[in-house]
Amino acid sequence: ELGREPTADELSEDLGMPLYKVRKVLKIAKEPISLDTPIGDDEDSQLKDFIADEQATDPGDATVSSNMGEKTRDALKTLTKREENVLRLRFGIDSAKDHTLEEVGQDFEVTRERIRQIEAKALRKLRHPTRAKLLKSFYE
Repeated sequence: ELGREPTADELSEDLGMPLYKVRKVLKIAKEPISLDTPIGDDEDSQLKDFIADEQATDPGDATVSSNMGEKTRDALKTLTKREENVLRLRFGIDSAKDHTLEEVGQDFEVTRERIRQIEAKALRKLRHPTRAKLLKSFYE
């Protein structure tokens, strides 16, 4: 609003809080606090125990992902080797990158249209009830 940091006086007036309290809060906010700082009366807990790790994978999600990867590999094994490899490349299965029709066509030395046809046929096969049941629990 002001285009700058408000002063302690301005904060005190705007918040309806005594100036000494505003200054105390501002001082606390500037001082680094150790993650090992004890929390609570018994001091068994530390500040770091209450900070969420945003990079951590939820155990439930990890289990589902692992199971889905395993089931996907099982479903792909029901296809011809060529169909399996085309889908792996196109959708980046077990790799960090998915590939365009053109890129996959170059790998197989065929046109991108032929890769599109192989991909479409493989996906139709995977949608068939005998194969779809392998992945059913993940799309319900």
